[in-house]
Amino acid sequence: MGTQETEYDVLVVGTGASGMSAAVTAAHQGLAVLVVDKAPVYGGTTARSGGWLWIPGTRLAKEQGIHEPPGAARTYLQHEATTHFDAARVDAFIENGPKAIDFFTEKTCVQFDMPPVFPDYHAEAPGGQPGGRSMVTRPFDARELGSRVAQLAPPVPELTVFGMMLGSGKELWHFLRAFKSVESFWYVAKRFGGHLLDVLRYGRGMTLTNGNALAGRLAKAAMDLDVPVWLDAPVKKLIVEGQAVVGATVVRDGKAVDIRVRRGVVLACGGFPYDVERRKQLFPHAPTGREHFTPSPALNTGDGLRLGESAGGWVDATIPNAAAWCPTSVTQRKDGSEGVMPHFIDRAKPGVIAVTQRGRRFTNEALSYHDFIQDLVKACDGSEVTCWLICDHKHLREYGMGCVAPFPLPIGRHLKTGYLKRGKSLQELAQAMGVPYPALQEEVESFNRDAAKGVDTKFAKGSTAYNRFQGDSLVTPNPCMAPIRQGPYYAIKIVVGEIGTFAGLSTNESCQVLTKDRQPVEGLYAVGNDAASIMGGNYPGAGITLGPALTFGYVVGQALAQQTQRPAADVVPLATSRQRAHAA
Repeated sequence: MGTQETEYDVLVVGTGASGMSAAVTAAHQGLAVLVVDKAPVYGGTTARSGGWLWIPGTRLAKEQGIHEPPGAARTYLQHEATTHFDAARVDAFIENGPKAIDFFTEKTCVQFDMPPVFPDYHAEAPGGQPGGRSMVTRPFDARELGSRVAQLAPPVPELTVFGMMLGSGKELWHFLRAFKSVESFWYVAKRFGGHLLDVLRYGRGMTLTNGNALAGRLAKAAMDLDVPVWLDAPVKKLIVEGQAVVGATVVRDGKAVDIRVRRGVVLACGGFPYDVERRKQLFPHAPTGREHFTPSPALNTGDGLRLGESAGGWVDATIPNAAAWCPTSVTQRKDGSEGVMPHFIDRAKPGVIAVTQRGRRFTNEALSYHDFIQDLVKACDGSEVTCWLICDHKHLREYGMGCVAPFPLPIGRHLKTGYLKRGKSLQELAQAMGVPYPALQEEVESFNRDAAKGVDTKFAKGSTAYNRFQGDSLVTPNPCMAPIRQGPYYAIKIVVGEIGTFAGLSTNESCQVLTKDRQPVEGLYAVGNDAASIMGGNYPGAGITLGPALTFGYVVGQALAQQTQRPAADVVPLATSRQRAHAA
């Protein structure tokens, strides 16, 4: 039997936030939508993320009493994107972001919480804000997904405690203070108790937080609209007739199916974090493409970019930073597999410094993860791009560091695997790290002198709103500084990773894929990390990937609903729309 054919209005390739938001928006407008993903689970990178979204000017901010000055967000993004500022796409984002939030929170189960304070990463820059732009996905009861919860992609194991996802913000605050506060102790005890009951009853925790909550909520919104989702269904090629994309060939259950579309194909495959060849071309720290470590899903191999290029689309490789850089450490899990731990906030805590292999500090450790790596690459100047995070015993047991959890959880396994280096003295630690002791001693002594005064004279750690937000507000006068002097001493090796790629297909404000001469490829759209980032290779605040992902998913869903559909193709239907939905 030859290739089967069927027809939809829209084919969405990918089940992360951008793809699912496009599918939900289009389906809500009455379009027949099919979502496919080559992975056996849904959620993509979103399910592994922190679940934060950066969108200026939302109703949620205004409900907190936060009203931005007119034009502030545009000014900030123009400052951040510099040479790659795309006015049309940025304006579309600023205009449609609040509309997207209203649509999802009013018409679907997708809900968010806006903290009153979460500063932009460069809040002191023109147009920067001390809060009101970053929101987090509200926790979600996975039982609402029914049997489909089994196909939800899990979070990064290194970011869980006994398999339990911790919500950012207040929940994490309670966990760090579980043995300092009665209130926090009981909060943690109740969370652990509920998690244990869920595991005993369902085989996994049912309280989804962060990106797992966003992936779950979007999946539920799609289920409520009867949107079929095919998993284990890779796209092999786009179907192009003349100059237009009219569908794609998808492999399902080992059989090729030609999916014809009346309105368009949306690429939302998650970028190229595991495309070694493209990494080799675009990552300066990875000359062979392999000197890089990522917590992204291993199946994010750049399919969307290659599909787009096959139809005439252009990948903009001129962006200053091809990915959202993140300091990471590589650990060995209990089953012997390799785990990658992103270091988001531990660097900002008091009593932590970072030194290169020369034993020297090189930056403000409390900078955003993206800025930190840029400074590290410069400091290493052509040598292996790596550094060490260093702390003392008091700090490690109070805050933890990387995969090493604070007291009372044990540290022995991490010492045994070599993930955590230890020395009774600084000199012994320097030997374990392979760095010169005199340089390390000088840096620690200098940092300790500054910590006593609360002013980092070398790199100004704790000097910005974002620095202080990620520090410990109970430590004064600088929430990001405390002396390193209570042995034994510890270190964790840091390497370069990312939490998503920035270089992607060139698109316009309607998400249409563009050729190199900026002509739209008819019938082809790209969103999420398959599209070039509107941030111009910079990282302005928490959620600058998911905010545009949700927003442009909404934009493309609206655009597809408003366009005139192509004439129906002469195809053999596999099933009715309702039958397709329930069979998926």
